[in-house]
Amino acid sequence: MYTEEYGTIRIQTPIGFLEQYEGNLLYKILGIRATGKQHSETGELDTSTLKFIELVDYQPKYDEQYLQSLRDRGKKSWLGSINTDIWLKEIRGGYDA
Repeated sequence: MYTEEYGTIRIQTPIGFLEQYEGNLLYKILGIRATGKQHSETGELDTSTLKFIELVDYQPKYDEQYLQSLRDRGKKSWLGSINTDIWLKEIRGGYDA
């Protein structure tokens, strides 16, 4: 797969998915959800660890309503269950920024 940010990358994809997909993937603009490792200090992505999760239909339009619904869902499930001050101190590792 070619990306604007990382150039050409390889994503480990199950053969079963590729066999079942109808059409040619080579010349389509698609989104892919994948998991992989990222360096905790530099943020650099280890492209050799990428594993396929799912194919996403790429929609290049900006959808404010959809993004707001994601933010609201995240606030309910994530922010409601933690103390943000304690969490931030843990993430900083005792350093004040």
